[in-house]
Amino acid sequence: MLKRVGGEIDPEGAVITIGEADFPVPFPTGLEFNSPAHGNWNIVHTGMLMPEAIQIYVCADNCMRGVVLTAAEMNAAERFSFVIVEEENLLNGNLEDITIEGVTDILNRLEKKPKAVLLFTVCLHHFLGCDLEQVYRELEERFPDIYFVRCYMDPIMQKHGLTPDQKLRKAMYDPLNFSEKNSHAITVTGSDFALDKSSDIKRLMEQNDYEVLELPECRNWEEYEKLGVGSIFVTVYPPGKYGGEMLAERLHRKHLYLPGSWDYEEIRGNLRKLAETLEITNDTDSKSQEDTENKWTGVGKFSVEEEIRKCELELKKAKDVIGDTPIALDYLFHPRPLGLARLLLTHGFHVETVYLDSISPEEQADFLWIQDHFPELKLKATIQVKMRVLSRKNSRKILAIGQKAAWFTGSSNFVNMVQGGGLYGFDGVRRLCELMTDAYQNEKDTEDLVVRKGWGCESCI
Repeated sequence: MLKRVGGEIDPEGAVITIGEADFPVPFPTGLEFNSPAHGNWNIVHTGMLMPEAIQIYVCADNCMRGVVLTAAEMNAAERFSFVIVEEENLLNGNLEDITIEGVTDILNRLEKKPKAVLLFTVCLHHFLGCDLEQVYRELEERFPDIYFVRCYMDPIMQKHGLTPDQKLRKAMYDPLNFSEKNSHAITVTGSDFALDKSSDIKRLMEQNDYEVLELPECRNWEEYEKLGVGSIFVTVYPPGKYGGEMLAERLHRKHLYLPGSWDYEEIRGNLRKLAETLEITNDTDSKSQEDTENKWTGVGKFSVEEEIRKCELELKKAKDVIGDTPIALDYLFHPRPLGLARLLLTHGFHVETVYLDSISPEEQADFLWIQDHFPELKLKATIQVKMRVLSRKNSRKILAIGQKAAWFTGSSNFVNMVQGGGLYGFDGVRRLCELMTDAYQNEKDTEDLVVRKGWGCESCI
């Protein structure tokens, strides 16, 4: 049945109170909308973190457009090449030859050979049953000095199994070989952004003479190879967990999953786990034997109670400035949007809306707590098709935390960060307060900032 276009749009299916929402999927699935907020990193951005490496994509024109534009927009086109698969290649059944010869031609034209090639195969390779082992075997024989990283741009797997992003965050560490570990170094894996120097992990490690190794800080292949010497591997960004676990298993190291959190006790527990794994103890602490699981007080100069005291002070200072201004936040800012909402709500902030499309199992406790204590909190989708036409106009001042929250609310007062940036732990709570206060006091050009792909990357736009 045809319906008249125009008029007021019913928000049902795109907007719901958390009190009425189902866990973990509060909105029905269907046709999806992609907003202009593009600060999140895609596989091209992430792949560029590997130093002295190039990316080669083998796919059809329609798939190629987005990844080509990403490379161009971040001024990294010289590290990006592609092989176009045409219809006749599919009919002739020679996709293996097209892939091998196309990649060979690209590499033979390069004056300086890369240390590694991130070779992205696509859905077509799956559909046609392409023998990828043959492809890689032949390329490795032709170019023995180049490591071919097995990467996949196969969104057909997006809803089932590992996503292309998760596979990439594993594959990027595959070139690392087993080496003697450095007992005073740890490797943080799977993140697009290095931890802030003031983050809890880096301060705790520095105070105990440990080096923190991270891919985003590698400037050359030598520094990249050094990532393998970490005594343990730590993952703080959820999509990197699988890759961190596989790397640790392959190199016979211990892996710790210490996800970024806004909950004081979870932060305390994560830091305790790190310290105990590294056998960092406070020899002068006579109470250490009496500590309970959740009452770890810190080691040396790192005092958990002092960290919490400083957090409470900064939260109060931010609340004094922001007052009862409505706040909207989104999942793109941080993987724990409901945990963030809970932190702010418990400290008197007026959180009105959280933009998300699904809820991580890690946030179930936060979901249930908010559902009980703040059932009127609104959840709004970001990909539901109605979000394209629902009004983004607001006559009042709104503090937005995250690009999607800023775009959907039309707010110029927003915290411009994605994927948690380098925030972590108690320091992350305090840095958040600073960012919120600054965003409240200083407007930004939302329409200009959110369209730039890959927050933190160089942009030619």
